[in-house]
Amino acid sequence: MCGISGIYHAFGDMREKGEIYRKALKEMNESIRHRGPDEEGIYLRSRCGLAHVRLSILDLKKGQQPMVYVHGGREYAIVYNGEIYNMNELQKLLKSRGVELSTNCDTEVILKGYALWGEEIAGMLNGIFAFAIWEEQEKKLILVRDPLGVKPLYYHKKDGQLIFASEMKSLLTYNPNLARCDKDGLRELLALGPAHTPGRTVYREIQEVKPGSICSIREGEWREYTYWELKGREHKENREQTIEKVSFLVEDAVKRQMLSDLPVCTFLSGGLDSSIVSAIAAAHKREQKDTLATYSFDFIGNEEHFLSNSFQPSQDAPYAREMAEYLGSRHQVLWCNSRQLFDNLLPAMRARDMPCMADVESSLFYFCEKVRESFKVTLTGECADEIFGGYPWFYKKELFETQGFPWSRDCTIRELLLKEELVEELKLSEYSRRAYEATIAKTPEFAGDNSEEKRRRELMYLNIRWFMATLLERMDRTSMHHGLEARVPFADIRIVEYLYNVPWHLKYMDGMEKGLLRHAARKWLPDSVLFRKKSPYPKTYDPGYEMLLRKAFEEILNSKEEPIHQLMDKKKASQLLRGNLSYTSCWYGQLMAGPQLLAYYLQINGWMKEYGVRL
Repeated sequence: MCGISGIYHAFGDMREKGEIYRKALKEMNESIRHRGPDEEGIYLRSRCGLAHVRLSILDLKKGQQPMVYVHGGREYAIVYNGEIYNMNELQKLLKSRGVELSTNCDTEVILKGYALWGEEIAGMLNGIFAFAIWEEQEKKLILVRDPLGVKPLYYHKKDGQLIFASEMKSLLTYNPNLARCDKDGLRELLALGPAHTPGRTVYREIQEVKPGSICSIREGEWREYTYWELKGREHKENREQTIEKVSFLVEDAVKRQMLSDLPVCTFLSGGLDSSIVSAIAAAHKREQKDTLATYSFDFIGNEEHFLSNSFQPSQDAPYAREMAEYLGSRHQVLWCNSRQLFDNLLPAMRARDMPCMADVESSLFYFCEKVRESFKVTLTGECADEIFGGYPWFYKKELFETQGFPWSRDCTIRELLLKEELVEELKLSEYSRRAYEATIAKTPEFAGDNSEEKRRRELMYLNIRWFMATLLERMDRTSMHHGLEARVPFADIRIVEYLYNVPWHLKYMDGMEKGLLRHAARKWLPDSVLFRKKSPYPKTYDPGYEMLLRKAFEEILNSKEEPIHQLMDKKKASQLLRGNLSYTSCWYGQLMAGPQLLAYYLQINGWMKEYGVRL
C-alpha cells in the first residue's frame, strides 16, 4: 500500500517552473507520508507531475514508483496504491504476449498491462487499488479506482487543471482554499455523515473518483465512465452447490490475500467473520510451517460495566480466547482505556480529513497503531455482514420496510443540536431521502425477482454503496495512517458478484442470520463460534468515557471562539448536557445517539478549526 498524488495542467510547460512543481509534489507527498514511510519518488513532464510514497510489501528491493515504461516509442508512467490478488495470472498472460517483466510487483503488471490493453486493464484486476497513469505522447492522464472503493482517490479540477491524491489533506496542502463547505456539504455532514454520497465530499470543490470508475483528462477535456457495476442474474445452483461455491470463494480469497514478502497477521474478535478469516489464514500458515499471529481488541473496564443488549448480546473476549486456542495462534489482546479512546477522537478525524465514526473510529485508529509496531500487513473480517445479510435491516420487518437509510432513519436526532434556522434551511430529512431514492433507482435488477427479493436486492445495493463504503473508508484511514495495510477478503469482487444474486432463503439458511456463511464455514470453526449471535464492533461501557465527552463539550459551550457555534444552538446543547444521554436510540448503524452525537460535534468543531473550514 502507498500514497499517490499528482498535478496536471492542460496548458503551458510545467518544467519551466520545475523547481516550484517539484516542491509542491514533495509537500503533497509529505502530507500523506504515513501511507508510505519506506520510499518516495517524483516524476515531472511538461503537462503532468506524479508523486508517490511507498509502503514496501512485495518485491521490497524493486517496485519503486513512479514507475516508467517505454514501449513502441511511447512513455507511460504510473503511481499506484493497492494490491492485485490475481497478479500471478496476469503475469503469465503478459508473458504469453511477449511482455518482459523485471519485477515481481503488481505495479509493473498494471503499467505494462495498460500499455498492451489500454483502459480494459481495470476490468481485469481482482484487488483493491487506486492508480493514475500518464501517457506522455498522448498528453493524457487517467485515474482509476477499484470496484468497491476500498482504496481512496480524490481530485479537484478547474480551468484545465487537475490535482489528485489518496487523501484530501494532500489536496488541501496544495491549495488550502479548497477547505470550503457549502449547504450541500453541510447536508452531507449532518444528514448522511459519517457516510457520504459516492463521488461527493463535504468540500465544495473536492470530488472522489467513484468506485468502479475511470476518469481521464486530455487537452483539458474531462471524461468519466463506469467500468464495473453489479448485475442482476438468475441464481441456478442448489443449496449444496451454493454452500460449496461460497466455501471455495472465501477460502481462495483469504489465501490470495496472504500474498506478501512480509509476515501477515489477522484481527480476531471471536465473531464469525474474523474467525473464518483467521482460521483459513492459520491453516495456510501451518502449511508453510509457520504460526499465525492474531489480535483482539477490548476496553478496560468492560468486564465490570458491560450490559448485554439486543445490539451487543455478549462480550467478544471469551470467544476470541477460545478461537485463538482452537487455532493455536500467537494471540495478543490490545487494551484501550477511556482516556486513550477520547484522546484519539481528533487524530481519527485528521486521518479521515472530516468528522467520522467517533469512538468506533478512534479506537480502531489506536489499535492499528499498536498492531503496526509488529506488522505491516493484516487481514480483517470486514464486509461479510453487507454481503451475506447480517444486519437487522435485512430481516427485521420494521427496518426492512423503512423507506430510507435503515442505519440512520431518524433525522430528528441529527437536528437535535442545530440552530432552528439551519434546521429549516438544510432540510436534512429531505436531503437524506433524495440520496436514498437516487441509489434505489440505480439498483441492478433481475426480472425474475418477486417484490420481497427485489427489496432485499435494494438493501444489499444500499449497503454496498453506502454502509460498507463507510466501513472500508474507516479501515483504510485508521490503518494506513500508521503504515499498516489492512486487507478485506470478504470484499473480493467475486464474492460480492456471486452473493448479490443468491436469493434470501439461501443466505438466511435454516432461519439464521448469515446462515449460508455459517454452513460454508463448518469445516473451519467450532460450533460455539459458528453459531454465535452476531455482535458488532466492540464499544466501551465505562461511564468515564461519557464524562470526558461531557466535560469537553461543556468547555466548547462556554467558549465563544469555537467555530461549532456557527451551527449549534447553545440552549439546545445545554439541555442535552443536563439530561441523560440516550443509549437506546441509534445515531448511525448500531451506534447510540447520545454519546456519539457529542463525539461527532466535538469532531466537527475540531475539523473546522484544524482545516480552517469556511462555510
